[in-house]
Amino acid sequence: MKKFLKQEPVSSVGPKGHKHTIIRQFCKGCRICVEFCPTGTLDLDDRFKVKVAHPEKCIACRMCELRCPDMAIFVEKGSRDQGTKGSSGGAEKDKKRS
Repeated sequence: MKKFLKQEPVSSVGPKGHKHTIIRQFCKGCRICVEFCPTGTLDLDDRFKVKVAHPEKCIACRMCELRCPDMAIFVEKGSRDQGTKGSSGGAEKDKKRS
């Protein structure tokens, strides 16, 4: 844990493999991330801090991360999602070269 953080960041991995990391200490509850999320993945909890309310809806667009003025949320795209898109495209390109 970083010395300036009073508590550990909260991390969660959704069913699609996308990892959300929230630094609750940094979140001021402005709702910018909630409003910019195109799928409605995020919401505020009872203490007006961001939470991942619907992880199954996340498409890892990182709009919440990019719009957060306090850098309180980070999204890592899941490896399962990357593997399905990247592996088939590479194989097709190799076949065309032969």
